[in-house]
Amino acid sequence: RIKAAGLKLQLCTNETQATREDFVRKLRAMGFDISVAQVTAPAPAACGLLRERGLRPHLLVHHDLLPEFAEIDKTNPNCVVLGDAAENFTYANLNEAFRLLIGMEKPVLISLGKGRYYKETDGLKLDVGAYMKALEYACDVQAEVVGKPAKRFFESALAELGVPPEQAIMIGDDIVSDVGGAQQCGMRALQVRTGKYRPSDENHPLVKPDAYVNNLAEAVDIILQQL
Repeated sequence: RIKAAGLKLQLCTNETQATREDFVRKLRAMGFDISVAQVTAPAPAACGLLRERGLRPHLLVHHDLLPEFAEIDKTNPNCVVLGDAAENFTYANLNEAFRLLIGMEKPVLISLGKGRYYKETDGLKLDVGAYMKALEYACDVQAEVVGKPAKRFFESALAELGVPPEQAIMIGDDIVSDVGGAQQCGMRALQVRTGKYRPSDENHPLVKPDAYVNNLAEAVDIILQQL
């Protein structure tokens, strides 16, 4: 319905357990006509940052995400890149990342997002932000976030769309990463009451969505009514 109305569409995901190709394959299997170019994700953004600054990462990411970094020089690491590593978040792996950072004169920690938790079919799960904070605390370093809610992330999505922020609307279930991040970039944002949404989000002290909607279909109804 969004495409049929002539509106541009970009998916902004903090998915760091799979490549964009795998992500798109999953969506297509569900019946969504989506291309890789329509997906803005943290790993490609991080690769751009690494190339810009000549950084060689030690990767603490999910095994399935490694192909995104295939072209990146990883010898003699001078930074740590952190993603949602799931089962790879062992003490040994976190401690290895800690030792690398603490041994650097100017430690560089790049995080593919800073979400607190996300929801899967079997319930809520800790997200990368919890582990990012642990390394920040242990190493007295401030992580650079390249996924949502970073302004640079939303700006790259807007660049893909070719529209200014005031002409774009973000729809998401994360009050901070989706709604707050988009609004800080000058976009409007709708919060869906599905996914990781919790009723307490509606009393968030800092972030107030432009509107709440019960689901994505209702959000589309509202947007199309405004055209």
